[in-house]
Amino acid sequence: MGFWTSVVAIVAIIAWATTRQARYRSHAGTPLAGADPAYTAQLEREIADLRKRLEVLERIATDGAETRRLAHEIEALRDS
Repeated sequence: MGFWTSVVAIVAIIAWATTRQARYRSHAGTPLAGADPAYTAQLEREIADLRKRLEVLERIATDGAETRRLAHEIEALRDS
């Protein structure tokens, strides 16, 4: 393979990669075709709920409180 053939191949690869990247960026924020909006909303609510639970668990795990207080917080979370 000659020098100019290598240059053309490299330019072609860069152009292909740039095109793929632009296509990916244009579709990144759009919902999938045929996606059910109600199902999507339900999944978003579930993710928000799971994030809240994770925050509570992180707070409990990193609090450094004594065992009795930890047990009380867990019981309070079960009630809510």
